[in-house]
Amino acid sequence: MKKSVLAAGLFLSASAVWLCASAWAAPVLPGPGDWAAYGQNEGGVRFSTLSQITPANVSGLKLVWTYHMHTASDPAPAAGKVLPWSEQTPLVVHGVMYLGVPYGRVVALDADSGKELWTYTLPADNQPPTRGLAYWPGDKTHDPRIVFGTTEGGLLIALDAKTGTPANGFGVKGIVKLRTPDVMNGFEDVTYDLVAPPSIYKNLVILNSRVQEAPVKGASGDVRAFDLRTGKRVWIFHTIPGPGKKFHDTWEGDSWEMRSGVNIWNMLTVDEKRGIAYLPLGAPTIDRYGADRHGANLFSDSLVAVNAATGKYLWHFQVTHHDIWDYDLHTPPTLLEVKRDGKTIPAVAVMNKMAFLFILDRVTGKPLYEVKEEKVPTESNVPGEQPWPTQPVPVKPPALTRQSFALDEVNTVTPEAHDFCQAWIDRDHIQPSVRYQPLKADQYTVNIPAAQGGPEWAGGAFDPQRGLYVVNTNDMGYVIRMVKRPDGAYGPQNKHFALDGNAQLCQQPPWGDLTAIDVNTGDIAWRHNFGITESLPQGQQDTGRPNTGGPILTASGLIFIGATDDTRFRAFDTMTGKQLWETKLDYAGHATPITYQGNSGKQYVAIVATGGTTIGSKSGGDSLVVYALP
Repeated sequence: MKKSVLAAGLFLSASAVWLCASAWAAPVLPGPGDWAAYGQNEGGVRFSTLSQITPANVSGLKLVWTYHMHTASDPAPAAGKVLPWSEQTPLVVHGVMYLGVPYGRVVALDADSGKELWTYTLPADNQPPTRGLAYWPGDKTHDPRIVFGTTEGGLLIALDAKTGTPANGFGVKGIVKLRTPDVMNGFEDVTYDLVAPPSIYKNLVILNSRVQEAPVKGASGDVRAFDLRTGKRVWIFHTIPGPGKKFHDTWEGDSWEMRSGVNIWNMLTVDEKRGIAYLPLGAPTIDRYGADRHGANLFSDSLVAVNAATGKYLWHFQVTHHDIWDYDLHTPPTLLEVKRDGKTIPAVAVMNKMAFLFILDRVTGKPLYEVKEEKVPTESNVPGEQPWPTQPVPVKPPALTRQSFALDEVNTVTPEAHDFCQAWIDRDHIQPSVRYQPLKADQYTVNIPAAQGGPEWAGGAFDPQRGLYVVNTNDMGYVIRMVKRPDGAYGPQNKHFALDGNAQLCQQPPWGDLTAIDVNTGDIAWRHNFGITESLPQGQQDTGRPNTGGPILTASGLIFIGATDDTRFRAFDTMTGKQLWETKLDYAGHATPITYQGNSGKQYVAIVATGGTTIGSKSGGDSLVVYALP
């Protein structure tokens, strides 16, 4: 295994860490310096109480070790190809780091040094989820487990956290097959897998799923919970209500039947104290064509609260009615508190691709700030389409990205970009667009925000001490039109509205932002361009950049984030957004970082940096990089 260890003087050896890990007695609850879930905890706040690294000393951060995920025994990329990218956020519990690598393995590392403690190789044709793993602390009779779903094969796997061996008594040799009749709808070969970590509630693992975006009929997006001790299914929540169920009438005729989509393709969140799971559901298939599914189409594009122990429906809030833009809930919900009139209100925040931040009462689902049903354009030339006449738009907080494109907003940063983009508009007769304008058949329009967002899949983080929700966003657009398919339905043709990949976007900057919202007032506390365009002359580089991967926050008042395609890893002051530190990576860190305390007592910050992903960054990296103060 290729590794570079640049730190010296760690007073607890990797072997000692391993002995400590081997001596664990279940349950093993995470410590205050651990990072035990994608969101740091099951509430998705991504806030650490660690404070060794501060705004005053963060500029002294240095690289201390690197773990290279690709080994000499892994196949080299085929001719013309590069190494696969990763968006993985590792976990750290009691000095042990757990990481899924895109070469069919899960590894445990000494979190102080990067030394491998164990390696688990997945069954053939399976990969660990792109974004992370889950940790279960165990119970009185079961040791801690690392739990994850797989891409490609659709398996649920549980490993003994101490040894990396399949968890005893879980499914068959630690594996549960997820492609079962209760979700596959009779289709054997369609997509069903997991790209994001599941959520843990007591002895349950609650699963997300990735299903197809086309054609219409396929595997369902129903949400399931399994017993972490046995692997047996405990409950299932049907994301499309069937006949006789409440809200079934939001689907005209039999349009609900065997419909795919309406799934949690990213991460869900759990309020462990109240026993509520928050399910951020996606769009139906086909996500930009609704002529064959008239109605509001619940529970698509909705945050649904269910009893985490039983899956029983509690409430829902739909953020896009009858979605024909793919403006679904793709970010994990974040649990937060809103202080108002001397009271503290438990709340949940969720964002859709429109960059609307909805702050809802965690118990009732009622908005804590006004949300208006805004009249939107309904004229469509797609045969049979019936766009919904209104859409929910929060009055506070305001939208965090541009919501429209006018023809006089073409990029003028450089003559080359302006001429390219203007020629494209003229050649294809590209039309401007306003918020929620229906896509047009055989006519290009600029759809902004694009279906990528707005915010990207990682979403935001919450600082409970300062009352700030921090999130990175894109101002990216698609040039898009609807075209008729052989089956008579219509589907999208789209391309990024940009010059030469994403070298420059075709609208005026900014192209990416980092924003903090005061959740107690609904106001923007600060907002800054996020990322630089190095190809531009000095003085013009502060454009903001396309970005994916999210921020984390610390008690000392720091934001750590990679995300941008300019290959920087940065730290900002939480209260002001002022940049305090940056380092240049070999490849962009399109993953959410973590901070943790090793068994040495030292605070570290780590990020996976492989480049790649859907925003077109240079691919080919294989590194997890870890930083600390000297």
